[in-house]
Amino acid sequence: MFRFRILICCGLMIATPSVAAAEPMADHCVILVSIDGLAGFYLDDPRADMPTLRRLAAEGARADGLVCSFPTVTWPNHTTLVTGVVPAKHGVIGNAYFARRTWQNVPFIPDPIFDKDQIVRVPTIYDVAHRSGLKTAAIVWPATRNAKTLDLTVPDMAGDQAWTQFGTRPWLDELRAAGLPVDRHGTWVADKAGGVQRDWLYTRMTAHALKKHSPNVLLLHLVETDHVQHRVGPQTDDAYWSVSYADDRLRDVVEAVEASPMKGRTTLFVCSDHGFLPVTREIRPNVLLRRLGLVTVQDGKPAERAVACRSEGGACALYVLDPARRAEIIDRLKPQLERLEGVDAVYTPDRFPSIGQPTVDADPRGADLWLSCRGGYAFGDSFAGEQDVVAKESQVGTHGYRPDQPALYGTCVVWGAGVKPGTKLGLVRNVDIAPTMARLLGVDMPNVDGEPLPAIGR
Repeated sequence: MFRFRILICCGLMIATPSVAAAEPMADHCVILVSIDGLAGFYLDDPRADMPTLRRLAAEGARADGLVCSFPTVTWPNHTTLVTGVVPAKHGVIGNAYFARRTWQNVPFIPDPIFDKDQIVRVPTIYDVAHRSGLKTAAIVWPATRNAKTLDLTVPDMAGDQAWTQFGTRPWLDELRAAGLPVDRHGTWVADKAGGVQRDWLYTRMTAHALKKHSPNVLLLHLVETDHVQHRVGPQTDDAYWSVSYADDRLRDVVEAVEASPMKGRTTLFVCSDHGFLPVTREIRPNVLLRRLGLVTVQDGKPAERAVACRSEGGACALYVLDPARRAEIIDRLKPQLERLEGVDAVYTPDRFPSIGQPTVDADPRGADLWLSCRGGYAFGDSFAGEQDVVAKESQVGTHGYRPDQPALYGTCVVWGAGVKPGTKLGLVRNVDIAPTMARLLGVDMPNVDGEPLPAIGR
């Protein structure tokens, strides 16, 4: 735990000077591809069939791992990648939060409620690029609904009308005219096996954008690796298939770059938002809360509650609903939670800076306690039964855990213009990605927590 505190406090939570602006590079393209859930360990795993990513690493730069944000889940980490600051600052503090007033879990994922400007509180790389006169694009990037500074965009949303309502309509018309089945997207999102078709479509949309529109910033989110590993866990037969499939889609992107007008003037970042751990047991904090009299349940639902619990896989947020009793309840709960099987840390508000999370005084969406657990365990929200920990019917996979663990490190490979072949980056923080992109583009990235990677662009 000491290592995590030092890593975060000495890196993620200390703002560095703004990345100094030069002349905006209108003749340069920077692409950020996120392969959701592609743990950094796959790059050196002999069973992982990833010739394209390994080629990019050999011809460019690779990290030993990408340290992600807590909780290590999709929406906050994608937002950190493009803002260069931790969740406490950018505002997307989890995949959801608990609303104390309404007693409802309010989702950020997959942008069903909020526009980008309602939840992302600091400038993104595409904001600063657009305001510098550069062209921007994003394909299913989280937390971008109705983003005003994206010239070409389709959001990472479900529903048949999501793209029609929130996508760039003239571009969608172009894609239809080019024969791409963009109107099938809603159906594919609803299909549990639809991630295969989705990633295939997304890379072809990327190729069209690069060829026809020459954006200076392009963000792309590939999803299927995450879907598969949630179902069966990492480093399983199906997981290795999904990693190979993602590499094939990455090959599509590289071929599109090499056929684009900005060939030779493009820098490609391949990153991920988190790693993965296998899970065989579920921790149920709500059962403990019920036993302590802090929750009363009727018909399987809470009728009265002094504390609410919201799972983020390997992490869990607890919300005290009576402000007058907050300190008392936290002091009572902390030792009880620390004794739960599988729990490896209980964070009280005084420790929130070490995990990049806001206190409720700084952000009303903030939690009052954060928990993390060991590998093999994940948190659940069930009130059922008498056991605090139950066995899963079969192995699954998840993330959300503390980001200082190697299994939770993401991938980071950088290739193309401004990258010397064979560069070793060491351990990289996700807050460093946006300022590095900004330096390559010659734009100012203000008040970031990260720093440009010194080996990239020099």
